Amino acid sequence: MTTIIIADDHEIVRRGIRSLLEADPACRVVAEAMDGLAAAQAVEKFKPNVLFLDLNMPRLHGLEVLKQVRGTSPRTKVIILSMHNDEPYVIEALRAGASAYLLKGSESQEIAAALKEVLADRRYLSAPLSEWAITALTSRVADASDPVASLSGREREVLQLAAEGFGTSEIAEKLFISPRTCESHRANLMRKLGLQSQTDLVRFAIRKGLIQAQFISCRPVAAAMGCIALQSHAYSAAQSDYPLPPNLKSAP
Repeated sequence: MTTIIIADDHEIVRRGIRSLLEADPACRVVAEAMDGLAAAQAVEKFKPNVLFLDLNMPRLHGLEVLKQVRGTSPRTKVIILSMHNDEPYVIEALRAGASAYLLKGSESQEIAAALKEVLADRRYLSAPLSEWAITALTSRVADASDPVASLSGREREVLQLAAEGFGTSEIAEKLFISPRTCESHRANLMRKLGLQSQTDLVRFAIRKGLIQAQFISCRPVAAAMGCIALQSHAYSAAQSDYPLPPNLKSAP
């Protein structure tokens, strides 16, 4: 019997994967998780054969979950199920120990194929990610000069949430830390990365593939204070490498 945990913050995704997997009597879903922290805790408790894991999870980013799983349940095979086909995401996930990387929207046959491959101790990459890329990506030596490497795990979590548009209080609540501690982490990461403003932070996160421009969030308070202008500024700052999506371009 293959035991499985499904971790995704969208119920419809979890339901779809569960339905597909449980059509095989040899598979049993032992738990579901709607955020990263719950996923890490469930893996530690159940020690499943396989974890289906989304990357952009609340409370704990998927990459941090992956790193924790490697320590608490090293035999668990992790299949990343993500909307991101950006190279930085794939590289980081494979380096962190993922056995497979599937794009959301993959056909059911591909999900089944990925499960079969990882259970046979082989890696699997979703189309349009090519097979030969597995070796190329995992063989790359991490750039020691990359400033992100200097950040602690908590600082990386704060970086992502701040870039997504969450305020200090919201980030503190999500990470179960005090606002003062959150501010300290933010100040440290800004210093380490040489950033001066929120726009700098968003631009850096986009360039590093930590977020995508179209997913920057407008929080209620920010919206009341002119969030659209802030987003436009952030997008403009990154436009040289990441042009605005057509639906976000200004009207002529």
